[in-house]
Amino acid sequence: MRVTETDWQRLCQQYMMPMAGSRLPLTLVRGEGCLVWDDQGREYLDFVGGWAVNSLGHCPPVTVNALREQAATLIHVSNQFYTIPQVQLARLLVENSCLDKAFFSNSGAEANEGAVKVARKYGKLHRNGAYEVITALSSFHGRTLAMVAATGQPKYQVPFTPLPEGFTHVPYNDIAALKKATTDNTCAVMLEPLQGEGGVNVPDLDYFPAVRRWCDEQGLLLILDEVQTGLGRTGTLWGYQQLGIEPDVITLAKGMASGVVIGALLAKESCAVLSPGDHAHTFGGNPLACAAAYATVSHMLENDIPGQACRVGDYFLDRLNDLRDPLPVVAGARGWGLLLALEFNEDIAEEVQVACMQRGLLLNRIRPNLIRFMPPLIATEAVVDRALAVLKAVLAERGR
Repeated sequence: MRVTETDWQRLCQQYMMPMAGSRLPLTLVRGEGCLVWDDQGREYLDFVGGWAVNSLGHCPPVTVNALREQAATLIHVSNQFYTIPQVQLARLLVENSCLDKAFFSNSGAEANEGAVKVARKYGKLHRNGAYEVITALSSFHGRTLAMVAATGQPKYQVPFTPLPEGFTHVPYNDIAALKKATTDNTCAVMLEPLQGEGGVNVPDLDYFPAVRRWCDEQGLLLILDEVQTGLGRTGTLWGYQQLGIEPDVITLAKGMASGVVIGALLAKESCAVLSPGDHAHTFGGNPLACAAAYATVSHMLENDIPGQACRVGDYFLDRLNDLRDPLPVVAGARGWGLLLALEFNEDIAEEVQVACMQRGLLLNRIRPNLIRFMPPLIATEAVVDRALAVLKAVLAERGR
């Protein structure tokens, strides 16, 4: 008996715990570049991009070929041994960043957990046992219990209290609040260069330089959560390059391997304090994932994918802001590179998301009045125009 679209979704509800809020009624089975297809053969333009994961698009040949070759050679051994893809990837990331050492995990949340462990050990060694980390309101750092505590959004925290201690939340983009929250127990500040899940919130130009100065004055580590902003998403290879500063630690994941599961933290030599046995993952940095990431990042660098994201992102942002005059419901757009948001003057984001999906465009609603765009970094102006045509048609039809 042929399983229908409805059957797959019914079976999911029957056998799986709920995940990621409310799923849209769409079962995707194939992808190529910026396009995906559902189980009924319908085509969609994907501007969700796996939540900023599909950096080179769906099934990019360079990543697929690396996976095929590595899977036929060596898929996994434990970190009891050395493997070549892991070392190749570490060298590539370090030599193209301001950091000195790499550690691999399986996700962004795990990378952030590792960064907090670095900060706590640093506090023991250099801050008289300080262990608290200052994070920002509206931040998002992952869904492990500790990272839920680090995340500055009560909606993720209330169901799981009591939460692990050691995190203090202050308003994003408010240096005075950060200074006021710093105590003798503070060992680090952990911030996103641009808040993604929190609303694509862009900092003032002077905020991060002031944070960097404060951390230097107080002897604190500055950790940048680049799980979403890293590796070309903002129009530069690293989000910190938009800020005019160098962090002590960054965390990575989403776009590293264009869909293959991997995460990383990078640290400067001065704070790479983890010793053998302090932290580990069974699957972290396995040959298969590292080979996929090495191929993906190498392709980004060799083909200036961040530059393309910058150029196309600027074009996209301008076109989104052009919608304000003909469509009063549009409040404006913001973001960097191909991490952008469109804000409405009414709570219509869910309505717009569904209507666009019905017309073949996939979008991400993150607030009742906010749509986030995270297309593959290979998107062109023509691809953006195709998406905008759908979006404008939906908004115009709604306004009639």
